Amino acid sequence: MSAAAASFGGLEPNSGRIRLLDPLTIDQIAAGEVIERPASAVKELVENAIDAGATQIAVTLEEAGRRLILVRDNGAGMTQDEALLALQRHATSKIAGITDLHRIDSLGFRGEALPSIASVSRMSISTGTEDGLRSVVNIEAGTVVSLVGTSGPKGTDVRVEDLFFNTPARLKFLKSDGNELSVIVDMMSRYAVAYPDVAFLIEHDGSVVLRTTGRGGAFDAVSEVWGLEPARGLVEIDEMVGGIRVRGFASPPHFTKPTRAMQWMFVNRRPIRSRSLNVAIDQAYRDILPEKRYPLVVLLLDVSPAAVDVNVSPTKSEVRFQHEGAAFDAVRHAIRSSLNAHGMVPSLEAIARVNSATGNGFIPWMGHDGHLGLNREPHLHLDSGPISGSAPAGSGFLGLSLDAQAALGSFDTNTPAGLPAVLDENFRAIEFAADLRVIGQAMNTFIVAETRLGIVLVDQHVAHERILFERLRASRGGGEPVASIPRQALLTPESFELDHRLAPLLSERIDEVRDAGFDLEEFGGGSFVLRSVPAALKGRNPVKFLREVVEELAESSGGCLGSLQSIQEAVWALCACKMAVKAGDPLSPPEMEKLLRDLAEIENPYHCPHGRPITLLLGRNDLLRKFKRIK
Repeated sequence: MSAAAASFGGLEPNSGRIRLLDPLTIDQIAAGEVIERPASAVKELVENAIDAGATQIAVTLEEAGRRLILVRDNGAGMTQDEALLALQRHATSKIAGITDLHRIDSLGFRGEALPSIASVSRMSISTGTEDGLRSVVNIEAGTVVSLVGTSGPKGTDVRVEDLFFNTPARLKFLKSDGNELSVIVDMMSRYAVAYPDVAFLIEHDGSVVLRTTGRGGAFDAVSEVWGLEPARGLVEIDEMVGGIRVRGFASPPHFTKPTRAMQWMFVNRRPIRSRSLNVAIDQAYRDILPEKRYPLVVLLLDVSPAAVDVNVSPTKSEVRFQHEGAAFDAVRHAIRSSLNAHGMVPSLEAIARVNSATGNGFIPWMGHDGHLGLNREPHLHLDSGPISGSAPAGSGFLGLSLDAQAALGSFDTNTPAGLPAVLDENFRAIEFAADLRVIGQAMNTFIVAETRLGIVLVDQHVAHERILFERLRASRGGGEPVASIPRQALLTPESFELDHRLAPLLSERIDEVRDAGFDLEEFGGGSFVLRSVPAALKGRNPVKFLREVVEELAESSGGCLGSLQSIQEAVWALCACKMAVKAGDPLSPPEMEKLLRDLAEIENPYHCPHGRPITLLLGRNDLLRKFKRIK
């Protein structure tokens, strides 16, 4: 019998027969569910420290946790027997039986963290329940190799070295050090906000990257994590709705970010992710936010432990509410109520006053009866969309009624597949430019032009984005970065700081950002100096612009955007998107003509870097058929 067969109770490994796995394999399978990356190990150890009543938690990292993770706390500590028992799977002090699963009030409860980490690392636990004598347990790949005594204060130190040393395949899936560190800092920052009475410290390769004082104030914790200026702009939330208390902070409508990265949610101080609560936040800000902008939100929901199930996912980042609708309504109402209390949501009376002050506006539109009319329409109105000057509710694309749209050919601006035919690949640039005549601009968003092929609709933002992207990326067909990207030197270099989550990411990708047209210098400690920017920024705030680019890169977690092939192209795509003219920007006829000429000269005039269509064609024959001029 082979050695492999012997380890499987006499069965060959691939015999197809049921067998009992050996303990090491069981441990590593479980570790794969719980410990995905260094941040997972840090999370579990920090949660153990919090559950142990620690008021000071320090995390020391080397190589973003690959080489070393050391978590020290001043919590309750363990005896030697308890430390050995904690290394057994499903040994825990948090629950005693199945009934406790229905009222969990601790962060941990499964008893999987320590054995999972120990099975894929070289780990030591130094712990004591009183100042003085400590017990030290050394473990390698899940096996205890030594027990010694030492002196030290009350609390626990867990040292994890060479994470995944015995599972090299797992190492290949880790991101760069900058990205892994960013994830750890983001995670620790959330615990710092949820537990403002605990002092947190993170040191990486000898440098402090996060420090909170643990003074006990929620505002203090948010200020220490996000910075004082962002924190000052937030509105405090404290509402009791349907038995759920919602505490935290939210930003006014003018203070937004391009991603949800700064929308943090907690249930009973456990950091969570919830799509339904994301929608509740969106509903709370409905009608008062620009498109694709997201408010800063910190939400702490206090719910009866019996009304929420935290035993949903291995990472415990998802929860299931007994009454999902009640949680949704509580979040929506609490945010909206706080914004209203601070005068940040316009009332109908205020809108009426604005309409009266701005005078009469007559907007031509197509009604549901199919007749064109001149209707008096308020410049500002509240409906299902944002507050804007637009066609009345019920009118659709280009002011046509929904019935008229259906007759014309289903203009669905949200679903590309529902739009009229996208230009054929045979529609070459030379034909695109031939006999083209700009008719005008629709909705300050679409350029309407006529060619011998029919009516062409061009999304001005997407078109300009593609033009800028190709100019940033390379001269046509060259494949090399453009050496002569037009740049504008700043009259005075601008210095700025990034938070602990974003600074390592920008440091790691600073060369790519420079290639995109930014003269940027790093000064350490999260500080940077900007000396010149791409000329296409057109006077926009360059520091704010760069912050948003880095935030979107952080949100992409080091991956590519769409079909882009490199991080460098991702940076160029983000820069192009930020610098391009926006939907809603009025353009003069010469500007529209110049935009279309530039579009005709680029390599791909059909799709933006993220895959969205640029140009749509309503063919001549299609139009004639719609109006019954031909069959």
